Amino acid sequence: MPRTKSSQRWLARNAKDKYVKRARQDSARSRATYKLEEIDRRDHLLRPGMTVVDLGAAPGGWSQYVKSRVGDTGRVLALDILPMEPIVGVEFIEGDFTEQPVLDLLMQRLQGKPVDLVISDMAPNMSGVASVDQARSMNLAELALDFSDKSLKPGGSLLIKTFQGAGFNEFYAQLRRRFEKLVTRKPSASRAESKEIYLVGRGFR
Repeated sequence: MPRTKSSQRWLARNAKDKYVKRARQDSARSRATYKLEEIDRRDHLLRPGMTVVDLGAAPGGWSQYVKSRVGDTGRVLALDILPMEPIVGVEFIEGDFTEQPVLDLLMQRLQGKPVDLVISDMAPNMSGVASVDQARSMNLAELALDFSDKSLKPGGSLLIKTFQGAGFNEFYAQLRRRFEKLVTRKPSASRAESKEIYLVGRGFR
């Protein structure tokens, strides 16, 4: 099948991307690793012994980084609708986070134990229709927040990817009510043309 012009442009951009090159050199699973790394360095999210849930984990770049930071005494649970190659020390659930049985399974794995940090890099499959894609992305963000409400320990943290557009301000206000501190982050590995923005909530009430 011949490549479309858009796919050719994507391949060309990827070939020049310094974070793609760095990921290959570091044996990191994706360039997204460096988004989390930069945010962690700035906001000190991770420390040894933490329990972390990674939503939208595939191909595993964030889980890989988190496991390196929480160490053998920490716990990492990862979930994605797509399959993910195993990572030593990471517990993976393959399933659709929007389906209740999958969420129930994740809660069962936690066995009622509170979580220190929830991270979510979830994004919907893009349709190309901006209003539809924005609505889907905000729905995923709402689901991640709902999960955080049920699982985070008091004082816990949330790192979540959102997209600027309809519903963003309302979602931001929800986080302001739930966390003692809330900041926005646009890491350098996030492409300038992308509307993605990361919200970091600290001190879950």
